[in-house]
Amino acid sequence: MSIVTVMVLVFVINLPCGFFRAQSPKLSKSWFLWVHLPIPFVIAIRILSGLGFKLYTFPIVISAYFFGQFTGGLIYKMLKPQKR
Repeated sequence: MSIVTVMVLVFVINLPCGFFRAQSPKLSKSWFLWVHLPIPFVIAIRILSGLGFKLYTFPIVISAYFFGQFTGGLIYKMLKPQKR
């Protein structure tokens, strides 16, 4: 599996987690859960893809992780009903 495939998978896994994280009060238990829940899946993807933990892959995968969280939060904010 290529680094681009891994990057896309990490991004997609983090979208729903970022969506639900945005609904939680900052620094609450549920907030920490949604931030850290995808980590075992990301590690499994890295191992199963054969990518391993090569140094050059860290910035790419970490960027995809945080961009997925950020984008999921933006989607929540866009879909959230506006208060009048």
